[in-house]
Amino acid sequence: MKSGTFALNRRIFVQASAVALAMPAIAGRAFAQDKFVFKIAHTEGIGTPITNAFDKWAAVLNEKSGGRIDAQHFPAAQLGGLAEALEGSRMGTIQATTAGPDSEEAIAPEIAAFGGAPGFIYKNEAHVDAVLQGPLGQKCSDIAREKTGVEFVAYGETGFRHILSKNAVTSLDGLKGLKIRVPQLRIWVDFWTLLGAAPTPLPYSEQYSALSTGIIDAIDSDVFSIVGFKFYEQAKHLTLTGHWFLPKAVRVNAAWLDSLPEDLQALVRDSAKEVFAEQRQINRSKASETLEELKTLGVEVHELSKEELAKMEELTAPLFDEFGSKSPETAEMIKQIRALG
Repeated sequence: MKSGTFALNRRIFVQASAVALAMPAIAGRAFAQDKFVFKIAHTEGIGTPITNAFDKWAAVLNEKSGGRIDAQHFPAAQLGGLAEALEGSRMGTIQATTAGPDSEEAIAPEIAAFGGAPGFIYKNEAHVDAVLQGPLGQKCSDIAREKTGVEFVAYGETGFRHILSKNAVTSLDGLKGLKIRVPQLRIWVDFWTLLGAAPTPLPYSEQYSALSTGIIDAIDSDVFSIVGFKFYEQAKHLTLTGHWFLPKAVRVNAAWLDSLPEDLQALVRDSAKEVFAEQRQINRSKASETLEELKTLGVEVHELSKEELAKMEELTAPLFDEFGSKSPETAEMIKQIRALG
């Protein structure tokens, strides 16, 4: 064999070997590019039905995607409060969170009503389902995607909210001057102001300490959060009012969702609907059980008369017109939601 031919063959062999050696690294990089980190962060309490549902959803995504989605779950404000979670989901620094549609009051007031605004809009759980699991629920998601950059892939819930207070509230008179924590949203402030209370806007994560130090006298909450965040340690009176039903939109950053291959987009949407349909049923079936648990934890439960509850609804009814005045679309949405009840 000529020396030139030998040198050429040797060069080809070396190049081929180098390519072969590089293949695992190239394949590894390709695999890494196909792995999509999915950070789920929210403020819901540990052990609550909705947090358990997010645990399950993360596990389903990790398993059924074959590891292509790396779902990481951070509950109980581990990555910041509600404001940070909402902003993160819009910007894509986190990929998913949950909050009531009322959190979009400033950006998309026409969908804020889906989050229970402005109180007493949902009559019962069947009414909630008729709204959110039908065409109106899809319309709400479409508007959110267009205006906020997030898609509502499903709706969970924490249920009807009641008043937890340091002193017993057994009539509307007990609301006079009551320092009650509210989210940092105008509609909640207006709601409690009409009832004679002294609404105090605070981040969700500050409720426990605010009750402890006397900054507030009361909060309104679902029963699961009272147990999950141990609010009962600071306030021992629960008044069943059911004044606000809070659905929880499962919010996914739209740009991140659009970046996925089509099969993974379908997996995210379909698995969310399945997992949170189950969550809603668990939430409803365990509400009474959790109420009984609160009694064993030393919480005294009170009920307002039908007349008092009707008076609460009457006093806050003007908010429907006030809230609807934000835009014709908002007024129409409120009308359509109420019509299904």
